[in-house]
Amino acid sequence: MEIRVTLDGRPVDATLNGSPAARDLAELLPLTLDLEDFHQTERIADLPRRLDTSGAPEPTAAKAGDLAYYAPWGNLALFYRDGPSANADLLILGHLDAKGDRLARADRITIEAAP
Repeated sequence: MEIRVTLDGRPVDATLNGSPAARDLAELLPLTLDLEDFHQTERIADLPRRLDTSGAPEPTAAKAGDLAYYAPWGNLALFYRDGPSANADLLILGHLDAKGDRLARADRITIEAAP
């Protein structure tokens, strides 16, 4: 699923996967969220509501560039470094094609449906 993403006002190529949580995120678009650092591995932001996690795929470890949802906190995570081992509470929603250092410095993300 194609989406349009900007980080600090600059475009980034991105896609969402077909998971139920990714489709639910798409229902919230457009979104503009302020990002903060978490564990020097990811940038996180609170979503306006929790996403549907039913039918979640098998857990996989997050990689740099992954857009993910951490179910216990209900937040969006943008990984700029590879994450820890697979975790059933972390659902990968998609991927951004940007270098880790750019992702690490991002303060604001805007996610919109692709035209």
